[in-house]
Amino acid sequence: MSALSLRRFLEPAPPVPEVCELCGAGLPEEHRHMADAEKRSLACVCTGCALLFDRPGAGEGRFRTVPDRILSDGGTGLDAQAWAALGIPVGVAFFFQHSGLGRPVALYPSPAGATESDLDPAVWERVLGGSALARHMTPDVEALLVRHEEREGERQCFLVPVDMAYELVGRLRLHWQGFDGGPRARAEITAFFDDLQRRATPAPQTNGRP
Repeated sequence: MSALSLRRFLEPAPPVPEVCELCGAGLPEEHRHMADAEKRSLACVCTGCALLFDRPGAGEGRFRTVPDRILSDGGTGLDAQAWAALGIPVGVAFFFQHSGLGRPVALYPSPAGATESDLDPAVWERVLGGSALARHMTPDVEALLVRHEEREGERQCFLVPVDMAYELVGRLRLHWQGFDGGPRARAEITAFFDDLQRRATPAPQTNGRP
């Protein structure tokens, strides 16, 4: 084997350019996502395809572009009793309405990634379902991202794009140590929620959806 061939074998392969999963167009590093409600999955899409599915009824309701808004509401904090009722074993979780199942779904970060919790719809309705953020949440594509850490004195809740909630879970998986994630994971959580606080706008106080 020649020196040139050996060097090509040892050098890492160049990264494969990311493309839209619908039309195959090249994608920039920052791009939109589309939710498949039936498969409960996310696809990377270009701006054109994102606009195509960014309206009610597009894709027969199965496909919908993930929005980019972040909303906050200072009145959505949870006390210890309310958090315990949700049955989440760690201090961070996210919740979204699954249109295919017809009920809310709860997930939390773990060493294995996003882990689903058995959420009682009646408990959801009593604890979070009546909040301003829940009333504005779009099924399948937006989530309530909640932080409840008693020892840190943190009780925060934001309405976020569902892909952002999964992004946090992925970041925590890289740093997870022990049962509760360890100090590096907690530092990631703090930085993530601090960024949400800076970017969020107050949720409109209305009983209807936007």
